[in-house]
Amino acid sequence: MSLRAAGPPIAVGLAGLALWEATVRLGRVASYVLPAPSAIADQFWASRAVVLSAGLASGTNALIGLLAGSVLGVLVALAVSRLRLLSEVSVPLAALVNALPIIALAPVLNNMFDAASSVPRRIVVGLVAFFPVFVNTLRGLRQVQPIHQELMASYAAGGWTFARLVRLPGALPFVFTGLRQASSLAVIAAVVAEYFGGLQDGLGARITSAASLTAYPRAWAFVVGACLLGLVFYLTTLLLERLAMPWRTRISP
Repeated sequence: MSLRAAGPPIAVGLAGLALWEATVRLGRVASYVLPAPSAIADQFWASRAVVLSAGLASGTNALIGLLAGSVLGVLVALAVSRLRLLSEVSVPLAALVNALPIIALAPVLNNMFDAASSVPRRIVVGLVAFFPVFVNTLRGLRQVQPIHQELMASYAAGGWTFARLVRLPGALPFVFTGLRQASSLAVIAAVVAEYFGGLQDGLGARITSAASLTAYPRAWAFVVGACLLGLVFYLTTLLLERLAMPWRTRISP
């Protein structure tokens, strides 16, 4: 996104923050219900070391789960795309996995593993990241042109060679569409999974702890940390997409 394109959303965001600050200062909303942005900013700065350490804990869980879910999504999509019937059946099954609610899955997984383990949270993130990567990659793998199939058949190319030279490169735009969706979902899943017990070292655990003590500005400060973490994941995915497909940047208006 260029600076010119980023200008309007930044201006709207700043206007929204100014309206929020004025509403709280004029007493239209009680500060204990909704703290003013200035109070949240003060708490964010005062708790920056805790926000950073909690963000690293949540970010590590989100990154490991995202990588595992994405790799699994691409591999499963490659496998099922070989058979049309299997690929059509697998999409509803993947949708069923995607429909599993985090609030139901996280407590069950927490009971299955040690209380000091981060594995349950990473499994939750992996399941959440799997669906968008799998569905988008499978869609991309189906976009192979008949002339490319005939060309590779004339070379007597094997299945892996065909996938490596034609199908995967052609599916890259779809793969990164799935990764962009999964990157934001991974952070949300990692933070929400921390609401249900286990280690108290992540942003989700800090939010619930601060809210239970009615320290709402501090709770919002951790929410801001979660937002920044999600933004880092999304922008990193966007950067990787541009590095992997520089021609798309050159042809974009």
